[in-house]
Amino acid sequence: MTTDQKLSKSELKIVLFEGIHPVAVEVFRGAGYTNVERLPKAVDAQTLRDKLRDAHMVGIRSRTHLTDEVLKLPEARDLMAVGCFCIGTNQVALKTAANQGVPVFNAPHSNTRSVAELVIGHTIMMMRKVFPNSMAAHRNEWRKSAVGCFEVRGKSIGIVGYGHIGSQVSVLAEAMGMRVYYHDIVSKLPLGNAQRVDSLEELLKVSDVVSLHVPATPQTEYMIRAEHLAMMKKGSYLINASRGNVVVVEALSELIRNEHLAGAAVDVFPKEPASNKDAFESPLVGLENVILTPHIGGSTQEAQHNIGIEVANKLVGFATHGATESAVNFPQVNLSHSPNTIRMLHIHKNQPGVLQKINDIVGFKHINVLGQYLKTTEDIGYVVLDIDAALGREKAGDIQVQLAEIPGTIRTRKLHSDELETAIIG
Repeated sequence: MTTDQKLSKSELKIVLFEGIHPVAVEVFRGAGYTNVERLPKAVDAQTLRDKLRDAHMVGIRSRTHLTDEVLKLPEARDLMAVGCFCIGTNQVALKTAANQGVPVFNAPHSNTRSVAELVIGHTIMMMRKVFPNSMAAHRNEWRKSAVGCFEVRGKSIGIVGYGHIGSQVSVLAEAMGMRVYYHDIVSKLPLGNAQRVDSLEELLKVSDVVSLHVPATPQTEYMIRAEHLAMMKKGSYLINASRGNVVVVEALSELIRNEHLAGAAVDVFPKEPASNKDAFESPLVGLENVILTPHIGGSTQEAQHNIGIEVANKLVGFATHGATESAVNFPQVNLSHSPNTIRMLHIHKNQPGVLQKINDIVGFKHINVLGQYLKTTEDIGYVVLDIDAALGREKAGDIQVQLAEIPGTIRTRKLHSDELETAIIG
């Protein structure tokens, strides 16, 4: 079944969930996409279903889950792109989205500084015993003492994962006089005087503070277990601001209780409350030398503002030009839209013969092709085809219909001037 929609920019519906920064709305409206609904928080399943109806693009954060079942709902049939206004994309069924022609975008870099600053703050507060002393003062106890308190200057910090956040932590830590070691499965050049360490085990043994900055992958799931924590220096500290399932928290709790580790700072957890009204539970609760923060590493106004701009611009780029650069589940294409052209977008299953059929259709109609690009993933193929606008809009419409009928087609779109035309294959 083919559903044809002819949409102006002002008719394309965008729904933003979970209080996404209002700057995103400004970005959309500045690009001509004025039909934007912004909801202040996550919604229940029925409301999500209702809001997806007729939506063409949605923006979510971590609490809205676009599962296989949700993406396959009849209400989601018009959905053509998803923006995750955060780093993680685990809340989206990425393969299902791709197989339905829906690219998913995120913001892997915009909260880098916010997370890095929190890590440095946690490092200082742990080594100065700020939290235990503060809690004692709240109980009317006075604990003025230098015992077990240290400057960070001259101490070593080991960074596991030397990506955008890890490398920022490296720069800030070195500026404070710390020795920086890092370990990454990908060979990366150090910033400043940071030293690369060949193995995780070696890094654990030489660091006074270990800070984790790895993505959520099968390889990083519970990569820090009891045996790894036991390798750390006696009296050292662990910081986890990456993913909740990277550390076995029961083992971390035990190593702190038996005083092998002096403390920890944890911002992410294997199981997190669905809302601020739900109770938080963890084996680390009650340990006064453990700093527990509610997944706020990127929760600054600056980070949310930057994320709003970054992801909204990616969605605008896809809606306006078909650009998919940095999509996490889709072939990466980013071409400028040439003037006096009609752009045909063809999303299809990655199977032999599709490009030949596209070229046969264009060649049979004697169309002047000004640009063509094909990129594939294991499952999906994506063709961007620029044709001469002089051929006329009616003829271009005929071409789009024929493109939609090619076996394996998932979705086609036609972009011309201010009008967006979409054929969705269901």
